Amino acid sequence: MKTLWAILAVLILLLQVRLWVGEGSFAQVWALEEAIGKQQAENAGLAARNDRLYAEVRNLRNQQGAVEERARMNLGLIRDDETFFLVVEK
Repeated sequence: MKTLWAILAVLILLLQVRLWVGEGSFAQVWALEEAIGKQQAENAGLAARNDRLYAEVRNLRNQQGAVEERARMNLGLIRDDETFFLVVEK
């Protein structure tokens, strides 16, 4: 009878070890859930960035003034009828 109880105890311990340590264990599931959470947060940030970029592209496609504004800010666009003033701060 004691042998039977010992065998049952060992089997229960082996099942517990697999539950807590083996593949598909609670520790692995928790680690995967944490990784999923981090990836979802990163995806949300990237989706927000994509939305901003799509809005900028739509703006550039639909309005000529937006293209001119970007050319003025980034490329230094000056029209023929405009005078360029450079202010140097000391």
